[in-house]
Amino acid sequence: MSNFNKPEAALNQAEALINVGQKQDALQVLHDLITSKRHRAWQKTLEKIMFRYVDLCVDMRRGKFAKDGLIQYRIVCQQVNVSSLEEVIKHFMHLSTEKAEQARSQAQALEEALDVDDLEADKRPEDLMLSYVSGEKGKDRSDRELVTPWFKFLWETYRTVLEILRNNSKLEALYAMTAHRAFQFCKQYKRTTEFRRLCEIIRNHLVNLNKYRDQRDRPDLSAPESLQLYLDTRFEQLKVATELELWQEAFYSIEDIHGLMCMVKKTPKPSLLVVYYAKLTEIFWISSSHLYHAYAWLKLFTLQKTYNKNLSAKDLQLIASSVVLAALLVVPYDHTRGASHLELENEKERNLRMANLIGFELEPKLDNREVLSRSALLSELVTKGVMSCAIQEVKDLYHLVEHEFLPLDLASKVQPMLTKISKLGGKLASASSVPEIQLSRYVPAIERLVTLRLLQQVSKVYQMMKIESLSKMIPFFDFSVVEKISVDAVKHNFIAMKVDYMKGVVLFGNMGLESDGLRDHLAILAESLNKVRAMIYPPANKASKLGEMLPGLGEIVDKEHKRLLARKSIIEKRKEEHERQLIEMEREEESKRLKLQKITEEAEQKRLAAEYEQRKNQRILREIEERELEEAQAMLEEAEKRSKKKGGKKPILEGEKVTKQTLMERALTEQLRERQEMEKKLQKLGKTMDYLERAKREEAAPLIEAAFQRRLVEEKVLHEREQQQEIELSRQRHDGDLQEKNRLSRMLDNKVSNHFAVRPAERVISRRQAEFDRRRVDREERINLIIQARKQEREAKRKMIYFVRSEEERLKKIREEEEARKQEEAERRRKEEAERKAKLDEIAEKQRQRERELEEKERLRREALLGRAADGPSRPFEPPARAAELVNAAPAAAAAAATTGPAPGKYVPRHLREKTEGTGQAPPPQTDRWASGGGRRSDGFGQPPSEPERWVGRRSEGAAEGDKWGSRGERPDDRTAPTSDKWRSGSSSRSSWSSSRNPPR
Repeated sequence: MSNFNKPEAALNQAEALINVGQKQDALQVLHDLITSKRHRAWQKTLEKIMFRYVDLCVDMRRGKFAKDGLIQYRIVCQQVNVSSLEEVIKHFMHLSTEKAEQARSQAQALEEALDVDDLEADKRPEDLMLSYVSGEKGKDRSDRELVTPWFKFLWETYRTVLEILRNNSKLEALYAMTAHRAFQFCKQYKRTTEFRRLCEIIRNHLVNLNKYRDQRDRPDLSAPESLQLYLDTRFEQLKVATELELWQEAFYSIEDIHGLMCMVKKTPKPSLLVVYYAKLTEIFWISSSHLYHAYAWLKLFTLQKTYNKNLSAKDLQLIASSVVLAALLVVPYDHTRGASHLELENEKERNLRMANLIGFELEPKLDNREVLSRSALLSELVTKGVMSCAIQEVKDLYHLVEHEFLPLDLASKVQPMLTKISKLGGKLASASSVPEIQLSRYVPAIERLVTLRLLQQVSKVYQMMKIESLSKMIPFFDFSVVEKISVDAVKHNFIAMKVDYMKGVVLFGNMGLESDGLRDHLAILAESLNKVRAMIYPPANKASKLGEMLPGLGEIVDKEHKRLLARKSIIEKRKEEHERQLIEMEREEESKRLKLQKITEEAEQKRLAAEYEQRKNQRILREIEERELEEAQAMLEEAEKRSKKKGGKKPILEGEKVTKQTLMERALTEQLRERQEMEKKLQKLGKTMDYLERAKREEAAPLIEAAFQRRLVEEKVLHEREQQQEIELSRQRHDGDLQEKNRLSRMLDNKVSNHFAVRPAERVISRRQAEFDRRRVDREERINLIIQARKQEREAKRKMIYFVRSEEERLKKIREEEEARKQEEAERRRKEEAERKAKLDEIAEKQRQRERELEEKERLRREALLGRAADGPSRPFEPPARAAELVNAAPAAAAAAATTGPAPGKYVPRHLREKTEGTGQAPPPQTDRWASGGGRRSDGFGQPPSEPERWVGRRSEGAAEGDKWGSRGERPDDRTAPTSDKWRSGSSSRSSWSSSRNPPR
């Protein structure tokens, strides 16, 4: 990560890297600078760096880098300069959009270009193979290679920007603008999947806004500006969803708008409500929810009539006619008949939900809700005057279908009305938000309704009718369609009819006899007869049983007495429980009172703190106002100076309150006035120029006409002269051709005589044919050679690739085996080293054990000698010369032992015994293993050695052991090497020690 003391250095380094073509390194340098914590204070250079950083990210399509950089830049300038972040984000989106458009235009240019070198040559084998394998056309391939990556990057850009700007009160305007541009992107390129994801993203942002209410810089939806931005975004989402025909997303958008309004408890403007209900009519029409469609039209009619003052009478008639026809479309029977309890509950919940959406109630109450129905809708149309505003044909249609009883003439009277109604409609001139009204789309559903009404009326008059007669009465549909309509009506118990195809008749039943009221009439009659019988013949009273009860009366009294006592104890317990509860309640009230008192004290403290903070804020505001007043005074003085220079009047009246905002408004007003004056001057100048140009053209018109006439005369004379010259030339050419014919006519006989000879023309043709055949054969051979060479080249390339891969695998396998061998060797060495150390430790332990044994023997020996000296005190004193003699006698004894052989009882090794027996000589002296030089005494019964001699002996033993390990080229431990050297030095000085302690006698 590069560290720069100044951002300019990073920018210069990035520019240098870009100039040499290293864009990735330049991007990394700028990314490190932006994400570092050293440069968290905003400055103008950071904005330039961000512009360059965004350019690199777009050129290289690095969306993640762009997102990281923008997030860091938002942290830097969110509290200082939000406009800088807006400029960077706008530049980012502009570049992404421009690149996507360039890729799209480039793909179109590639599609339209003629990319063929030889028009006579066939397609190359590579192109044929690619087309067969991929199965794509040229346009699809170019789109996939050029357009799709940039479109993906543009979509990722919109998502990134929305994620960065979400739920921030300072950036909500830019957030709304980005959402609008993303909607337009989905609309322009028909991106339905991305549109669904975009709606889900915006919906999640609003959910998070409500979930985390303690967020910093959280937008306040109760503010009119924020609410209007959010509403505009949702309404734009609704419009784009309907244009893309994504009706599910459109309905979700309707719910989002309603939920947003319920959240803030405010009703949107009437202009937005008109769009809301207009889109709602389209959604319900597509979903075949005719009842909700009619209610939405009714709300739209009410809004237009109430708030649209420019609404014409014709447009009002069209809207009212649409409302009436939409209400008539609703089927006159209930679809929920015979449904299960769960289905009824779901339908009820759905009706309440739709009623909330249509009524736009911000505080929905699920109880006492008026159910939406066809009858209630028709009565509401009459009471609100919708019927009076509709056209006459729609009124007559409503009267015929709902109030007339014409079983034979209903269809014939309705058909001409439907023909006239189907021709009405068009775009409303005075209501731009209302979609185009076409009454013809209601005609098929009206025909189905008329068919249902006719069947209902005929069933009340006739019991049986021929199928042909019924078909003639219904000219809208075939009898198969009528049968389907009747089956649905019979299913929902609207009419009772049967079709007998064997007799060719339709049988109508009586709905009164098949109703629910008469279905259980026998059971009702039986219950009524039972009640009458009980009234006429009441049951007889039973005889008194007082005589039977008297013997057990005492027991009954005792039981009653016990019951009363138990009741008394229960009452006492209840009283005690009640008193205890009262005490508990008093205690709880006391604790509540104390808590309330504590809360009141805390609230008082908070109030005092708030008042202090308020006074502090007021003081700060007052200081700010004073500072602004000073700035305003300075601006006022400058304005007065400018007005004096221009010779104008004073910009501010005397006694008027002067603020900075007022001065800025006055300056803007002055600029606007000057601009308007300049526009008026330009308009006046334009009119003058128009008058001058018109006058010039009027003066020039007769001159142009005169010049044209002169030109015609000149052209006519020139034409006649050129025509005469052409006639003369033609005559001369004709005479020359006649002379040439006469000259060549002499050779005609020779041509006829050579008729059966080989013609020169045929020889030329045959020669050219042979040359053509030869060249064609050469061309085919050359093409075959080229194809064969390409095949061989591809085969060699495949073999080379196979060989390279095989060699890489072999080398990889060898490397793996070598690594495994090295690991095994290292493991073996570690084990051997561990075993060697264990053996050395064991040898050292044995050596220490041996030293301890020797010390123990010496100690016992010394104790024994000391004990013998204590037992013989009368022994004469031997001078020190005796010890010296003994020392001097030790070598002589050793030499004697060497000459005479080993002492009896001393162990001699077998190989030495065999050698001695074979040679007849005595074996060499068997020296003590732990002695060296002048070692320990060979006699075990002499006087003990002196203390220095004992230490020398021990050192000599150690030296001998060291020499033993040294002869093998290794030593048991690092600590033994210097010790053995010391022992050797001690062994060499042993004789000097003994001589100094035991001088000669």
